[in-house]
Amino acid sequence: MVLPLALTMGEPAGIGGEIALQAWLRRGTGVPPFYLIDDPGRLAALAGRLGWSVPIRPLAGPRVAARDALEIFAEALPVLPVGAAPRALPGRPDPLDAALVTGAIETAVAAVRAGEAAAIVTNPINKEALYRAGFRHPGHTEYLAELAGASASAVMMLAGAELRVVPVTIHLALRRAIDELTGAAIVHAGRVTHQALMRDFGIARPVIAVAGLNPHAGEAGALGREDIEIITPAIAQLRAADIDARGPFSADTMFHAAARAGYDAALCMYHDQALIPVKTIDFDGAVNVTLGLPFIRTSPDHGTAFDIAGKGTARPDSLIAALRLAAAMAARRSAS
Repeated sequence: MVLPLALTMGEPAGIGGEIALQAWLRRGTGVPPFYLIDDPGRLAALAGRLGWSVPIRPLAGPRVAARDALEIFAEALPVLPVGAAPRALPGRPDPLDAALVTGAIETAVAAVRAGEAAAIVTNPINKEALYRAGFRHPGHTEYLAELAGASASAVMMLAGAELRVVPVTIHLALRRAIDELTGAAIVHAGRVTHQALMRDFGIARPVIAVAGLNPHAGEAGALGREDIEIITPAIAQLRAADIDARGPFSADTMFHAAARAGYDAALCMYHDQALIPVKTIDFDGAVNVTLGLPFIRTSPDHGTAFDIAGKGTARPDSLIAALRLAAAMAARRSAS
């Protein structure tokens, strides 16, 4: 790699630090070079408590991070200091750490936009702790979109080895998600997904399966008219734009193995309709990808796991998958 990946600290009370340490320990298994934006002292203490031999090497600043991280990575974990030591303890978040958490994200965005990192990989955040500190964004995706100046175009994808899903509405209460579902939102998500599948996943002619909103995709209107009045016209618009969108399909029959073989991504109408199947099929290996940004961002598809934080039992599989996918996407973009 010409540039390393920038990995954010995430919620310091969660498992982000320990899965980052484990990812570095597995660097000989194809984990691409990365540097972590975090507190070096916290990470050194965490590695010591867990009995893991992880040398921590602080980086002098963001401008030298790209060069130095690549040189250091084989010997030590490169860490760009976030500016202060977090107050949180494992499993016990502290709202006073919010500025460090968001600061790490902002530093990563600045690095990738300045051409000093190949992509961003983000450790999980705890939105409740951030909300208590005044954070006003529904989630990571929306915050990154604002930082990128792309709030109208950001789309969330969960990508696993066997299934990719895209929710049209994301961090909304279910009742509100149904009320706010529009044909324009479906068309936008479909267009962004189609472009990403070609550009970042190397699929020449993507097929997108579109889920219905209601049981049995509305049963011809008997179980709701949204599938007829909102979703079907949106699919027609996508097809008119030469996008191979198919459906609407009943969501209870589109995620088994034979059905998944017929499409490259599933466009779902609300958060859990998308995330339940992908996390059931590949909980440890699926990756959160933000589409439609001017840079690459991936993340593990799990949360902060406060119940096991600090115990050294968290699996790093999803973070490692996120690092590998970010590197692969960056390589495809640089080659195009």
